[in-house]
Amino acid sequence: MEHTIACHGCDLLVDLRDMEHGHKACCPRCGHSLTQYRHDAIERLMAFSIAALVALVFASLFPFLSFASSGVESVMTLPQTPGSLWRNGLPAVAVLVAAFIIFIPALVLVLLLMLSVPLARGRYRPWLKPIGRWIFHLQSWSMVEVFIIGVIVSLVKIAKMATVTLGLSFWAYVAFALLFTFAMSVLDRYQLWNAIEAAEGARG
Repeated sequence: MEHTIACHGCDLLVDLRDMEHGHKACCPRCGHSLTQYRHDAIERLMAFSIAALVALVFASLFPFLSFASSGVESVMTLPQTPGSLWRNGLPAVAVLVAAFIIFIPALVLVLLLMLSVPLARGRYRPWLKPIGRWIFHLQSWSMVEVFIIGVIVSLVKIAKMATVTLGLSFWAYVAFALLFTFAMSVLDRYQLWNAIEAAEGARG
């Protein structure tokens, strides 16, 4: 049963042994995607996580958007997005927005680094399994791409009333969203647990 996985769609047991780089396994009964093997998945995960964290730092330091209308200009940074909601009497919404677009994604990336750095070196650490469970739990609470889509939709409406300038922070956050998505796409549950078990076995 070491190389067998139960399909999440129909519970069929599928043998996944002898997978090679780039191979993708799907359930022969329902077609549900099971796993995709990459021999450099951990290294990719680490690289995307580092790059995404750097992009998020840049996105937090520079102007995100600027609006000009009737000679009045307003500049907003990424941290000011939840701050403006707080000042307008929406503290609960402000906390949720800050959590979903900044803090939870940043926490996920830090956890990914804590996971991928030891695994890339083939070393087992006692926190690998708990961190793995936390990552898969938190990733569904990250709404980076939803925020980007919401901003784009808002810009289409605001552009009719004011002159909008996209700041460096906006493009940095777009890069962050792409890199975060790439990191999540590399994160394969089956392959990750196999890597953790292999590191644990090598230690023993």
